[in-house]
Formats: sequence, C-alpha cells, structure tokens
Amino acid sequence: MDTPLHPPLSRALVPDLPTYPERMIQFGEGNFMRAFTVWQVQQMNQQGRFQGSVVMIKPQASPVSEHYAKQDHLYTVLINGIAEQQVVQEREILHSISRLISPYTEYEQFLALAEQDSLEFITSNTTEAGIAYNPEDRLTDRPQRSFPGKLTALLYRRYQLGKAGFTIIPCELIDRNGEKLREIVLRYAADWKLGDGFTAWLERENTFCCSLVDRIVPGFPQEKAEQLERELGYQDHLMVTAEPYLLWVIEGPAWLPERLPLTEAGLNVIFTDDLRPYREQKVHLLNGPHTAMAALGLLAGLETVEEVMNDEDLSVFVRELMGEEIVPMLDLPKTGLLTYAAAVRERFMNPFIRHELASISLNSIAKFKTRLLPVLLRYQRERGELPKRITLAFAALLVGYRGDRLERKDSPDVLALFDGAWTRPEDVIPTLLGEAKLWGEDLTGVPELAETLEQYVRKLDAFGARATLQWIGGGSPCGD
Repeated sequence: MDTPLHPPLSRALVPDLPTYPERMIQFGEGNFMRAFTVWQVQQMNQQGRFQGSVVMIKPQASPVSEHYAKQDHLYTVLINGIAEQQVVQEREILHSISRLISPYTEYEQFLALAEQDSLEFITSNTTEAGIAYNPEDRLTDRPQRSFPGKLTALLYRRYQLGKAGFTIIPCELIDRNGEKLREIVLRYAADWKLGDGFTAWLERENTFCCSLVDRIVPGFPQEKAEQLERELGYQDHLMVTAEPYLLWVIEGPAWLPERLPLTEAGLNVIFTDDLRPYREQKVHLLNGPHTAMAALGLLAGLETVEEVMNDEDLSVFVRELMGEEIVPMLDLPKTGLLTYAAAVRERFMNPFIRHELASISLNSIAKFKTRLLPVLLRYQRERGELPKRITLAFAALLVGYRGDRLERKDSPDVLALFDGAWTRPEDVIPTLLGEAKLWGEDLTGVPELAETLEQYVRKLDAFGARATLQWIGGGSPCGD
C-alpha cells in the first residue's frame, strides 16, 4: 500500500476549530445528512445563532467507519455548481459533529443521551424504508431493529428521567413523515405497555414535524480524491460533494423558527403550516425522474445523472417523462411546475457533480412506491391508459432486481421477495404486483399493468434499454 501523501484531516491539523455543546441528535450518518442538516447547523453556528453540535446515531448494524474517529469527526463539504448563473465552488471543513454512536455496540451510550438537557432536536434520514413498524421489536432489545423502535426506547428513558421532550424533524422522503413516525412511536408505546403517563408525555412534551428536504448530494468525489488531497494538503475519507441549491420545508408550530433560526442564518428554509404543495412538486418532479432514470440508465451502460442528461435517448426520456406524464398529474399551477421542471433539468446537468446512478438506485422499490407509483395510478385512472415512460422505468426496475444484470441494493426482506418471485419467471410479474408489502397495495387489478410490464421486460431483455426507449418513442421497431 502506498504511503499517503498528506496527513488525515483532524483537529491536530486545524487546532483552532471551536467545539459546541450537543443540541441535536441525528439518526443517520450518510452523505446526505452530513451535507444537509449538519451543514446548516454549521452555518448557524458560524453566525452565533445556534452554538450547538450534532451527535450522530448509526441506525444500521453495519460496521462504523474508522475514519470518523481518525478524523475527529471532521470532514470537508465541497459545494459545486451553478447558482444565479454564477459558478460556485466552495470548500468548508465541517466541525459541528461531536461524535458517532452505534447502538449495536454502544447501547448504553445511546440511551444515556436521554440524560442530556442540552439536547433539544432530533433529525433523521434512514431512507424511505426507515420509518416502519417492526412487530418483533421489544423495549428490552439492545438495540431495537427499527429506527422508530430505537427512538421510542430513547424517548421512554427521557420520560423516566422526568425531562423535557424533543422537537423531532424526520427528513425521510415519505409523505407526512413526522406524523407517520409519531404514529409508530405511539404504537410501540401501546404494544410495549409503557403506560398512559408516557403516552401523555409523548403528546405534551414532544413535537413531531413533517418536513421536506431538497439538495442533490452525490457523496464522496472518488474520481478527484487524489487531486483534492494535493490541493487541500490533507486526506479526507469523509469528504462529500453537494450542489449549491438547498431547500428545507418544515411544517411545525409558530415558535419553531425562533428555536431553530435557520432562516435568520439566510438559509433557504420555509416554515409553514402546510408543506403538501412543496412535497408534491419536489418528490415527483425531482426525485421521481432520478428513480426513473437509475435502472434504465444503468441498463443502457451509463453511470451518472450528467451522462443521462447528455444522452440522446435518455435526455428525451427524462424531458418527456416530466412534461407529459408527471406535470399533468400534479395539482399545482402548470406554469410554475414547468419552470421548476426546467430548473431541475439544469441541476441534473451540473458539470461539477458526479451523481452516480448506482447510488440513486439504493432502496429503489421504496423510492418507486413513493415517487412514481402514485403518478402512474392517477394517470391510469384519469386517462384510461398507462404512462408508458413510468411503466418502462417500472419494468427496468424489475429487471434490475432480478439480480443478473445490475447490483441490487435493498433490504434483505425486499430482495427475498424478488428472489422468490424470479424462481418462477412465467409468473413473476403478477406475483410481484400482488406483493402489497412492496407497493403498499395489490397492483394486480391495475388495468393492463401486468401485460405491459411483461412486454417491456421481454423487450429490455431481448433488445436492451436503448432500443426499448427508442421503441416507446416510435423511433425503433424493436421486434414484434
């Protein structure tokens, strides 16, 4: 192994960085949250408006990266892109994370967070599949398997200590995320027989906010790592790249902006009493095309979002998907939607960010269910036909989850359902459509969906993604 050119980033290397008391618990240590919530905390800190740090909780049982401890939880955020027609290239060392706790190896440290009066806020991003009830979870588990189970255990310890509750702002991209998280916590409280007193404390002392997040965060800039190490003068294995654009919409009480002064810090944060219009626009017109392009682009041999947007076939697919299938199904002014769609396509073409399709494909089933399936179902109901581009994306997803052409990144339960279904190729489509665990409902009754998916899967296998794209656009015969 080659000797590193430079020392790792650490507080020894930048000794004058301040430290702050812990004020926020964050479930999730991934790239997005480190370039989104933690980045915003640092902006508030630098202006003297928050003066707090984030303690991160690892929600999954996978090993903790050794680089967090080696780098004293410091890392660099690279902001690269176009903002207001100006090139933006900024670098900042983030020092607003205090520590990272894995409940799987440090459960007592995790529960001990309930003792800290300085902690006021809880945020999370455990993917769309993270806010889910697991009937096997118990209070005595160390730890509980689900994120809501872990949260309930922490809140119960907080209640037992007679302390104030938290303001809880989940960032998972599911509709009414705060409400759903609250419902599951209350369900655990009932199932675990934690008592009426705890339930009353949950309702009285804790505020569950629904929120919507928007920032493209491709993650570690692998292809430029050595160049950046030379330029920065240190190694940083936790470095993360993000676009300049950021939006956080938080539906919460009137007192929240004062307690969490994000807008005062000049950040693009909207506090509102109804985030639904913002969610519809963002989830379907930004996240939806991401999910639609991921499997298709990978099957076509592409690797990044920028490559998709510069591809003759895929770029047309994305533009027509947004303009002809998604925009008409959203209950917002069409002029504003088309303007937003055009801005999204510009963000997709950001030349400074390498946004990997493989990264976007993580947990694609839950993402498709949230981002594209509602549009598909509404389109079919209102127009009496299927939206062919969303349906093709659905077919590409099923091919990808077969596991013989693309790497699958999803929970073991989801992959097991697909493995079982693909053992019977002749029945695989109706079998999968009937799995309400995947889609939230039985899709076998959707007119022509099974037949169309079977046709598209056959064509993807026989002719490939590019020829199939051309075929649905009328530009290629692609067989009978």
